[in-house]
Amino acid sequence: MAEIQTTGVGAQIADAAPGSHPDPNHAKRWFILAVIGLAQLMIVLDVTIVNIALPDAQKALGFSNGDRQWIVTAYSLAFGSLLLLFGRVSDVIGRRAMFLIGLVGFAAASALGGASPNFDTLVTARALQGVAGAMLAPAALSLLSTTFTEAKERATAFAVFGGIAGSGAAIGMLLGGVLTEYLNWRWTLFVNVGIAVIAIAGAASLIPRHPREANRPSLDIPGTVLVSAGLFGIVYGFSNAESHAWSAPSTWGFLLGGLLLLATFTWWQTRTKHPLLPLRVILERNRGGSYLAMFLTGIGMFGVFLFLNYYLQEILRYSPVMTGVAFLPMVAALMVTATISTTQLYPRVGAKILVFVGMLMAGGGMAWLTGISLTSSYATNILGPLLIIGVGMGAIFAPAMNAATSGVEQRDAGVASAMVNTAQQIGGSIGTALLNSLAATAFTNYLVGKNAHDQIVQTNAAIHSYTVAFWWAAAIFGAGAIICGLILKAGKPDPADPDAAPAIHA
Repeated sequence: MAEIQTTGVGAQIADAAPGSHPDPNHAKRWFILAVIGLAQLMIVLDVTIVNIALPDAQKALGFSNGDRQWIVTAYSLAFGSLLLLFGRVSDVIGRRAMFLIGLVGFAAASALGGASPNFDTLVTARALQGVAGAMLAPAALSLLSTTFTEAKERATAFAVFGGIAGSGAAIGMLLGGVLTEYLNWRWTLFVNVGIAVIAIAGAASLIPRHPREANRPSLDIPGTVLVSAGLFGIVYGFSNAESHAWSAPSTWGFLLGGLLLLATFTWWQTRTKHPLLPLRVILERNRGGSYLAMFLTGIGMFGVFLFLNYYLQEILRYSPVMTGVAFLPMVAALMVTATISTTQLYPRVGAKILVFVGMLMAGGGMAWLTGISLTSSYATNILGPLLIIGVGMGAIFAPAMNAATSGVEQRDAGVASAMVNTAQQIGGSIGTALLNSLAATAFTNYLVGKNAHDQIVQTNAAIHSYTVAFWWAAAIFGAGAIICGLILKAGKPDPADPDAAPAIHA
């Protein structure tokens, strides 16, 4: 993949000789992609990089098992509930400014987290990371969308970006394992400071300033409050489901409240003069179908990351580093497929076929994983499914991101990009809670009538719970293939169609 990119980049930079393009910043576009990709990698890997370090952090700071989930939840809660807000703010104040503010904020929050003397400080730092991530994510994707406007180059850029978005969680597990095993758990947070500093220097020197647009949207304050509170309620409710019953008021109450607030938000968007999320952004079939694809993939993909991680470490006794290495073939398959899908296939067939086939393959890989047992080997029972899942996700992520940000008016680029990240993040939060709950129920049911104190029985119960989660993830991907296949438009993107044409650089 690297060879393909290098060849393409070299040729394209050569084509962009001085005077050959009306935009003086055109020759910098591939370096801008590198900066945007670095920021996106930092955002996505932080979803999982701390997970492997949690046992060490727990010993060092002395917090309980019940409190442990908040190290993860604090990040996703702030990130998921504020994405749309900062997507719109980036349209108002400028995407370059929001991108730089987010990078500085992420670096500061990561430094605070790495130096945390106690549990409360660590949770606060993770929440602040989520806030900064909500600033960065939509600004990064909208900068990508407005930097690359030519169809072929845009496809290459989105292939790289989609590959990072899809594989970042697995990279985070590998990096988290290496840092925890050979340095210290605190370095899973400190590492972001170095990444952010490089990205800040690159963004400040490469990303051009643009004059303030006369038609920049005003900020919809009521809509902002409604959607942020609604998303908070849904993410918090599903997060609570991991440690409380679904019948608990702290679970269903927040979920119901969140849904009511989002319904009110949708109504308000049809009434206000300056909507936070203009419904034209999501009602176009390709964009709406792409957001749904990202949402469902976010739910399903946590089945492979979360439960296969448990299986490798708890059952097969892999070290944190080896667990991360085990996911690398999936990452490689995802990156290669993302590149081929967006540079070669998307311009010819569009997103519909790619997303449909990708979801079927990801679902098939999940179904294959249900064959794991106490005596399974990596080469026989795990490598094959991971490769198929990687190919499937590569076929989903990059084309869906491309379609989701195509044809968007300049003033809506930030909020349209935020919707991509919101769909994936909310899907991931729901997937974590839903699959965890189903797995826990399966574990308990397996032990009924058996000797619950026997170690082999306990181990088989755990494996059974993982396979139930994999079956549910397979079902979600299967349903996603049908639903998204019906919604997305057939055929290749039509440059003459305003809904298919890429956004124009300001």
